[in-house]
Amino acid sequence: MNPAPLLSVDDLRIHFPVRGGVMRRHVADVRAVDGVSFDIAPGETLGLVGESGCGKSTLGKAIVRLLRPTSGNIRFEGHDITRLGQSALRPLRRDFQMIFQDPAESLDPRMSVRSIIEEPFVIQRIGTRAERARKVDELLERVGLPASAADRYSFEFSGGQRQRIGIARALALKPKLIVCDEPVSALDVSIQSQILNLLVELQRDFGLSYLFIAHDLSVVKHISDRVAVMYLGKIVELAPAETIYRDPRHAYTRALISAIPTPDPQAKREKILLEGDVPSPIDPPKGSAFGHRLGHPRYLETEGMDLSLREIAPGHLVAADPCCLSEDDWRQLDPGR
Repeated sequence: MNPAPLLSVDDLRIHFPVRGGVMRRHVADVRAVDGVSFDIAPGETLGLVGESGCGKSTLGKAIVRLLRPTSGNIRFEGHDITRLGQSALRPLRRDFQMIFQDPAESLDPRMSVRSIIEEPFVIQRIGTRAERARKVDELLERVGLPASAADRYSFEFSGGQRQRIGIARALALKPKLIVCDEPVSALDVSIQSQILNLLVELQRDFGLSYLFIAHDLSVVKHISDRVAVMYLGKIVELAPAETIYRDPRHAYTRALISAIPTPDPQAKREKILLEGDVPSPIDPPKGSAFGHRLGHPRYLETEGMDLSLREIAPGHLVAADPCCLSEDDWRQLDPGR
């Protein structure tokens, strides 16, 4: 029997109003996230990948309720947290935290490292001053920094060290879920592997679940149990990591995988060059967004069509989109076949 999911996201939509004219009337919406559903099991890592601007970070911030969803539901350990107020959310925030993309922006340069990591304990009113100081020292050592770092400021450290400080802050309250919002994209390649290895070690030691957001499929390849591919506010493919790298079904997923560099200079891989522009989330296509970008001849028939995810193989979901699937896959999923 599969364990109950730690996190369940159901048909989540996050739209931002666009205002114009002298009276600043509501004239349109930016559909940053437009109907996303998935679960994360205890101890699982779900990789979320896609090009910049597809809505990944917006989704991550909504899950930890830094943004209020427009519609849909977010359930954490069976409790609906979608529309809870800040006072009701405060005790729950112990269980879900976030690591941000740029530690230089997410760490207050006016605060000492000790104050930054201690702040969650203060907000939650946990421990005495001496107990909090001891916890800060333990957390710093756990992420690979000396306890003496506590009395310095974040701008005195390198990018990789600052991200370790951010990880220590996220770990402070012993969360069950951490949303990692492109935690290595701002770091040198040599440092990226160190941070990824640290995250894997922490997951093993503390039983953490991760939503790991990245724009590069190669980054999530070895850390994720499953991978969700996102395009223009929607998930278009979701499968176990090994499956999605070995047997991608959606055209967009195949294009992303083709762009992964190979360490073997003799190996030949056909790189799929994407043509056209990403549609605007203010005025998205009425049918297949990726088919519209490609100018696919079957695009018009997708207008008004149900393009939601369907299971094409056990545990492997893909958007039922004739513009983005092979003929064999489309015949398998076509509800009118």
